[in-house]
Amino acid sequence: MLHHTALGSTGSRVVFLHGLFGQGKNWTGVAKQLAERHRVLLVDLPHHGRSPWPERFDFAAAAADVLSTLTDWLGDDDEPVTVVGHSLGGKVAMVLALLHPERVERLCVADISPVAYPESREFPGYIAAMRGMDLGQVVHRADADRLLEPAVPDPTVRSFLLQNLRRDPAAPSGWAWQVNLDVLDRDLAVISAWPEAELADLPAYDGPVLWLAGARSSYVLPEYEPAMDRWFPRNRKVTLKDTGHWLHSERPELFLEVLRRFLGD
Repeated sequence: MLHHTALGSTGSRVVFLHGLFGQGKNWTGVAKQLAERHRVLLVDLPHHGRSPWPERFDFAAAAADVLSTLTDWLGDDDEPVTVVGHSLGGKVAMVLALLHPERVERLCVADISPVAYPESREFPGYIAAMRGMDLGQVVHRADADRLLEPAVPDPTVRSFLLQNLRRDPAAPSGWAWQVNLDVLDRDLAVISAWPEAELADLPAYDGPVLWLAGARSSYVLPEYEPAMDRWFPRNRKVTLKDTGHWLHSERPELFLEVLRRFLGD
C-alpha cells in the first residue's frame, strides 16, 4: 500500500501521480480546486514521500502498487477512474492503463512520452548533488539550500529537491532524505526507459488521453508521437505556452483549466 491523501467527497474520481523526486502533496493546489467537484487521491509513488522502499524500481510493480492503493480507496465502487501523471508518474500511469484498462476511464499524461530517454539528462546530477551533501552541516533548511546551490543553481528546482529533506532524530545529523536516492540512482536506467518488452503483447489503450507538453520542455517531441499513437491512439496533444517540464507548478491555473475541460467540467 502506498501513502496517499484523499480530498473531496462527491463526483468522479481522479488519481494524481507525481514525478521523480516528487510527492503526492505536490498536486495539492490543483487537487484542492478540483475536489470541489471530484473525489481526488494524491499518491506517493514507491521510493518517494512516505511510501515504502522496495528493493528495486520496476514500472509494472509500481503500477501494481498504485492499483492496490486505488482498490482500497474505491472500496465497493468499481467505477473506473481518471489518472493524471507527470513525468515518472506519467509513465506509471500509462503502464497502469495498459495493464488494467478496465480501471482507467481516461488518462492525462503530463510532459512525458512512452519512450526511452537518454540517461544524460539532469537527474543524475541532482542525485549526485543530494547524496553528496554533508547533512552534518545542516542546522536549518537555509543551510541545506546554501549547500545545494553550487550544484543546483535554479532556486525553483533546488526548493523542489529539498522538499525531500526531513528532520529525523534517528539520523546522526538529525536530517534524512525521504526519497530513496540509492535505489533511484542505481535504477535510473530503468526509470529513463520504457518497458517495451513487458508490454509488447498488450493491445493499445483505447480510452481518451490528454497528452500535455511544456513548450520549453524536450520531453514531448515530434519524433515521440508515433510511440504515443501506437500505445494511446485516442490521444490529444496540448502544448502549454511559457512552461517547462514542471508545467503544473509553473502554470497551475492553465493546467487546471485544460484538465477540467478534459474531465468535462
